[in-house]
Amino acid sequence: MTDMNNAAPVAVNGPGLPDDQRRLIELDDAIAKIRTQIATADLARQRGHKSIDPDWFHRARTALRHLSRERAELLAQGTGRHRREKLKDALIGVLRERHDPETWTGILAEAQARSEREGL
Repeated sequence: MTDMNNAAPVAVNGPGLPDDQRRLIELDDAIAKIRTQIATADLARQRGHKSIDPDWFHRARTALRHLSRERAELLAQGTGRHRREKLKDALIGVLRERHDPETWTGILAEAQARSEREGL
């Protein structure tokens, strides 16, 4: 039977990719590998060459379920983060429209100073 260790995620080395996007890519890769292993085992079974080991199949399906769950959770977190970013952009737009350029420059400088103090 196919070794489940081959389904381990591969590190993605992309400059500037956020950790959550990098993890999504790793999860997609691992999910695709497990699905390929299951399909290959099923094709061999259909050809009558060998049966599928039920313990291996259960481990593969369990791993697939856990990886899919983690992927769904990451996507849900990203959706919330995307909404927060849009809200921040809208807030900045409103503040910028309501203040003259000099006041806006002061607000921006204060925000940058706070960001540096908090290590953001």
